[in-house]
Parts: sequence; C-alpha cells; structure tokens
Amino acid sequence: MYEGFFLVALTALVILFMRPGKRVIYDNPVVIDKAPLYHATLAPKLIRAQPFVDAIASQFFERELPFGDIVTQYFQVNDAEGCYLLAAGFRRGIIYFQIIPLSSGQTDEQAIRLFSDSVMVHIPLVSLVDTQDAGRLNEAVVAAAHRSNIGCERMPG
Repeated sequence: MYEGFFLVALTALVILFMRPGKRVIYDNPVVIDKAPLYHATLAPKLIRAQPFVDAIASQFFERELPFGDIVTQYFQVNDAEGCYLLAAGFRRGIIYFQIIPLSSGQTDEQAIRLFSDSVMVHIPLVSLVDTQDAGRLNEAVVAAAHRSNIGCERMPG
C-alpha cells in the first residue's frame, strides 16, 4: 500500500520537474542609453560588457556616419569571464546593442534574434546603406574586440 502511494508521488514529482524546455526570459534587462551614440539592452548579469560596447561605439564613430540604416549583425563574444551573444544594428544615427548569455533551450542564433527583434520592434529599418558602409559596423566590432583582447566571431545571417 505504501509502495503504491510512494510510486504515485514520485511520478507526480517527476512530471512536475521534467516539463518540456521553457523559453528563457531575461528579467529586468539593464538599459544603457548614451544618446546620441548608442542604446544598449543587456541581460542582468552581463553589465561587464559595457566597456566593450563603449569601445565598439567609439571605433564606429571615428569615421563619418553612414547615410542610412545598417541591418542588425550578430556575434558570439568570448571574454575573460565567459561567452555571450551580441546583436548590433544602426538606426537613425544611433547604434543599438542587445547582449544576452548563451542560450540553453534554443540555438544561440535563434535566441539572440528573438531578443533583438523584441527590443527593436519599434525601430524599423528606414533606408539601408550600401554593403561597404554596412561592413563598417562589423569592422568596428572586430577592431574593438581585438583592442580589448576579446574573442569575437560573427554569426551567420
């Protein structure tokens, strides 16, 4: 009799704790607004990425601004404390950054795209720049990573 009750209770506990993968929600992101240079939305535990974001913005704004918007680009970043995902896009004269930790439930590319899209939903692309100007954002990220001794790899897309 006790065995039956124990088996039912154990089964209920297993069902409660082993539900299918949940969508990761990044509660209370840190928002840094350094207008007119950049706007960054960081997952709570990734405030350490702010110096890297500052370095990217200063590298990007060293040259003349492009006349248009740059599609969001995605990167996997590896610094001294671990890995995280970075999205960077240029809209209306401001660089928009989104930074989240590596995902456990989805692919990293899906996770950063979903988070970035949710932040950028009200800031659509107006007019795209040519590919050479669009490459400047990628160059700024890579150069800032090199200067900061941070590993950075662009994700496809």
